[in-house]
Order: sequence, then C-alpha cells, then structure tokens
Amino acid sequence: MAHRRENRPSAQPGTPYAEALHEFGERVRLIAPDQWDAPTPCVDWSVRDLVNHLTSEQLWVPELLMGSTISEVGSRFDGDVLGSDPVGAWTAAAEAARTAFEVPGASELTVHLSFADVSGQYYLDQLTADAVVHTWDLAEGIGNRTRLPAGLVEYALGEYAGYGDLSGSGLFDPPVPVPEDAGPQTRLLALTGRRDRP
Repeated sequence: MAHRRENRPSAQPGTPYAEALHEFGERVRLIAPDQWDAPTPCVDWSVRDLVNHLTSEQLWVPELLMGSTISEVGSRFDGDVLGSDPVGAWTAAAEAARTAFEVPGASELTVHLSFADVSGQYYLDQLTADAVVHTWDLAEGIGNRTRLPAGLVEYALGEYAGYGDLSGSGLFDPPVPVPEDAGPQTRLLALTGRRDRP
C-alpha cells in the first residue's frame, strides 16, 4: 500500500482534493457534443464512460463517510449516473463529495472500502490521485492536451509511488519506462501505465 504522508490538509476549498475536482470539472465543461463517445487512454472507456466513472466515485463519498458499507449502498451507483445532463450530474456529485469532506473530522472517520476499513484521509488521498490522473485521460480524450498543475502532480506522484507495480491490481497497464531526468508529470503517468506527450 502507499505510504501515508502526515498532516495532509482535508478537503477544504483550495486543497488538493478540491483542486483536483475543479481541474477535472474544467475539462468536463470543454467536452463538445460530438466528443462524448470519443476514446480515451483508458482503453475500455469512452469520454462519457470516464466522466461516469469519476461521477459515480464522488457519489459514493457522502455515503461512505457516513459509515455505510459497500453492501449497504449496493448497486445504487452502478451503470449510467449521468443521465441527460452529464455536466450537471458531475457538478452536483463533485460538490456533494467536496462538502462531505469539509465536515470537521472527516479525515479521521473510518471508511468501509471493498478491501479494508481505512481512514477518511486514506480514502481522500486515493480519490485525489485518481482524479488527477483521470483529468489527463479526459484532456487527451477531447484533444485538449494538458500540463496538470504541478502541486497536484507531486501529490499524486507521492501517492502512487508507494504502491509499486500497479499493474498487479488489474486496473493499470504495466509501468512505462522513462528517462531518469523525466519530469514529475511524465513519471506519474508512467507509473500508471500511461505515456506522456511533450
């Protein structure tokens, strides 16, 4: 598992989680009507699938922070959660998730994930890193090649670097070799099986 960094901020406005949600949302709002079915670097996901994944992920946040288990939530957030207004669905889910993490003490709560009970901070770290990498995926999918904010890249890199070879989970391609002097974004993407573009 990833190493945990001490004294990380909670999801107050301007912190990594809130910033990651903002960055992803900015790309969601750039999606043209004819781009929702476009492919992304996530081979099995279209642009809509990717936005649906991140939206569903945020919908889980208030439930899990209130102590619900995976089985208690069940299939409520399975399938299409975007409906006829994907941008609105993302915006509402992201705002509710961010607000849930702003509750004092949220990072100290016990969260019942599928593989273990973890702290709210551990859950927050995972959500933030996931949103950072998927922001790049979405930008690539809509032809808006992007350099991610340096602070978010360093945050996510610190998170993923502690996991080792992520391909063992079945959720990532094998790490991509990069030069020793590769920049943080290139190294972050390489760890998650993605190849950065200059």
